[in-house]
Amino acid sequence: MPTGSPIVDLAHAIQLAVAPVFLLTGVGAILNVLTNRLARIVDRTRVLEEGDGPVRDAYATAAELVVLRRRGTLINSAIRFCTFSALLVSGVVAAIFLGTFVRIDFSLIVAATFVLAMLSLMAGLVSFLREVQAAIRFVRSHVGSRERPGR
Repeated sequence: MPTGSPIVDLAHAIQLAVAPVFLLTGVGAILNVLTNRLARIVDRTRVLEEGDGPVRDAYATAAELVVLRRRGTLINSAIRFCTFSALLVSGVVAAIFLGTFVRIDFSLIVAATFVLAMLSLMAGLVSFLREVQAAIRFVRSHVGSRERPGR
């Protein structure tokens, strides 16, 4: 919607870009959670592979390593999808500003890019959910089956 006044057009572009920028903040927070989970998976894997933890039977250690590798794959997938989503949202913001200055209608590109960003974010969240479920399943099947002292 060019008005002819560059400052008014710029102000309008900034207004349009505010929502995607808030979305970027949210995706950034999700990425922070995901990378923290990945760090915990890596740390636990390192402890098990180096044998620095308490003495455990080899079968239990191998079983946990399999689960940790699967969780690592899922969380890496979530990080990739969420990062791709953030890049696409950044592209939306860039297209909004570029369209303002070059006076080209990028509305179809912006809409398609935004939809792709949302699909990528959804895929990342599904991967994250699957990783959380894998962690819970492991805890329930291995840790929950042990006798607890004092009970």
